[in-house]
Amino acid sequence: MERPIGIFDSGVGGISVLREAVRVLPEEKFLFVGDNKNAPYGSKTREEIITCVDSVVEQLLEQNIKALVIACNTATAAAAKELRARLPIPVIGMEPALKPAHLIRKEGQIIVLATPATLRMEKFADLMEKYGEGAVPVPGCGIVECVESGHIDDAEIEGVLHGLLDAPLRNKTDAIVLGCTHYVFVKNALARVAPHVPLVDGNMGTVQQLNRVLKERGIRRAEGKGSYALDTTGDRKVYIPLMERLMNL
Repeated sequence: MERPIGIFDSGVGGISVLREAVRVLPEEKFLFVGDNKNAPYGSKTREEIITCVDSVVEQLLEQNIKALVIACNTATAAAAKELRARLPIPVIGMEPALKPAHLIRKEGQIIVLATPATLRMEKFADLMEKYGEGAVPVPGCGIVECVESGHIDDAEIEGVLHGLLDAPLRNKTDAIVLGCTHYVFVKNALARVAPHVPLVDGNMGTVQQLNRVLKERGIRRAEGKGSYALDTTGDRKVYIPLMERLMNL
């Protein structure tokens, strides 16, 4: 099927999911929208997040997409259920990768780094109930803002990470869950702040689920050259070059 796949995030973090999707599904056409004008979602109420999401999704639906990927843990927790109930196309969301982190846990803790909004949602509470043994939620305040400004591997982001993680890292830690797609872009800085601690994110799982759903629905594009297009609700002169930079890391 020639129709494109829509992917959106509160900002540029979802580019980390788009990169994985382009690698796994090279024949597909992707449309990405970053809602940079309204980023970050993590400090908003659920109602505010849903309003932002509805606007971006409408923009993608106008492009006749065949599937929708919510490349944002916060937006998934707030709006995925409602979107699945009303849209005729498949909706693939994300959640903090607590389950795979739980499987590699030994005797230490699992730090779950996520936005404040994600951590207070019912979806995260359900996840904690199933896989939360030894899990320590840590609000990742300030990380999204750094990534949106292009600070992904410098002293500024490293300072933010030290402020968030130095105290919890005093305890033995078996893994850090990156519960926001923006956080994937600060892995180098995280590796310096928390050396030898495995970093776990949900990007691959989300793309694998997309692949499965496309096959099940008979709408996967099996041949041809794929493509991607980038758009933003913010200043295109600022965010499109940043998106391209992140795509080409």
